[in-house]
Amino acid sequence: MEKKTTPRVAWFSENARRKIVDDAKRILSEVGVFVENEEASAMLDGAGCRVEKSTRRVKIPAAVVEKAVESAPSRVVLYDRRGEPAMDLGGDRVHFNPGSAALRIYDAREARARDAVTADLVRFVTLTDALPHYAAQSTGLISSDVPQDIQDRYRVFVGLRHSSKPIVTGTFKVEAFKVMHEMLAAVAGDAETLREKPNAIFDCCPSPPLKWSDLTAQALIECARTGLVAELISMPLTGATSPVTLAGAVVQHCAECLSGIVIHQLASPGAPIVYGGSPACFDMRKGTTPMGAVETMMIDGAYAEIGKHLGLPVQAYMALSDSKLPDYQAGMETAMGAVIAALSGINNISGPGMLDFESCQSLEKLVLDNEVCGMALRLASGIEFRDDPIVSPELMREGIERGSFLALAHTMRWFRKEAYFPDEVVDRNALDEWRKQGSKDALRRASERVEKILASHSPEPLDPAVDAHLRDLMTGEAKRHGMSALPKE
Repeated sequence: MEKKTTPRVAWFSENARRKIVDDAKRILSEVGVFVENEEASAMLDGAGCRVEKSTRRVKIPAAVVEKAVESAPSRVVLYDRRGEPAMDLGGDRVHFNPGSAALRIYDAREARARDAVTADLVRFVTLTDALPHYAAQSTGLISSDVPQDIQDRYRVFVGLRHSSKPIVTGTFKVEAFKVMHEMLAAVAGDAETLREKPNAIFDCCPSPPLKWSDLTAQALIECARTGLVAELISMPLTGATSPVTLAGAVVQHCAECLSGIVIHQLASPGAPIVYGGSPACFDMRKGTTPMGAVETMMIDGAYAEIGKHLGLPVQAYMALSDSKLPDYQAGMETAMGAVIAALSGINNISGPGMLDFESCQSLEKLVLDNEVCGMALRLASGIEFRDDPIVSPELMREGIERGSFLALAHTMRWFRKEAYFPDEVVDRNALDEWRKQGSKDALRRASERVEKILASHSPEPLDPAVDAHLRDLMTGEAKRHGMSALPKE
């Protein structure tokens, strides 16, 4: 007898998957991709691609694409500060992390979104460190109290100091990568240990349609050469920056990701890379990019299936909402996304906590979404057959004789493994008990939970020498850009 059934959704037939990849390869060979970075263009030229120097458009033969995909690993492991595995990306293994680079934070006390500052980022990182269903942290907020030119490095600096979880991040400036790599290497022990046990994922975003900027192509190259994990974030918008059909967007997404894989693997064959994105079904009425649209989620699940077809780990921006505050819409869109992502077996799901088209983070939503993620992970784990026979006549007789199964040894043995029991932020009380506890709604319960966690959770401190080294690096960066001292944490 099989021991487990695992629920999964399929988006395409095998023939359709092959057709999508074949169409994407044809686009790369006949239309090509714009590459601004000189080093990437030179590598592509040397690999047999046709580089049109006047337009910077590179046409990539199918054979070059196929060789790059073949060299990319099918499994990527991320490590925490202690050097222990924290994320095993590949197969149908599912992990969650908060989304990155929000400009604002939702202030529940003021009932409005505002610019984030260092104190908000520290609270965000600390909360993420405490919540069990986030396998990684992310550089989820941009601090407005430091210069724009150092915000990418500063987010990593704060994250490394206040959480031991691996970090999902990215660069805003070409020169930032070296500093960020030095910080990550210091935490890992040294650059070679970091290569062997990477503790960070770097998002690398092509610009739709079919463009690699100097910054993002360089990020691909630097990740490959240092062994840090590159994560492709292709962002087609249906009818705006990609074909209007969902299938057409998946083809363009595939072409953009394949071109990134080629650049990355030419820089260092076998380097770790993740097939991901943040597309949207463009709303023609509002001119917005709804991440909570069901069609957006369908594109996400579909492209993830293509990534798996290619034998690569996959990522998506899901389990987030376009609502402006943590309300019913936020819960509906987040839960739908988390369920679709889990049933699609997406390895790295970024987005919990996010509101307003990925531009706002909410600590309250982060707490509530932790429970959404816990339920989605339970769903993805499927139904196990723990006994054979599944229900024995003896078990049924015992339950009938006692008039209940509550006190049976069989119940005591299995109930905690069978059921996911959410935190008290999710109300499962009877009506009278709910009233007795203050008739609190989900946002109020979440606000109280945020403060309780932050008052009680102390992230594992960095080694003092490592901490001092990080502070020296960041202080030097701040002074180079006109700050005499870093903000107080």
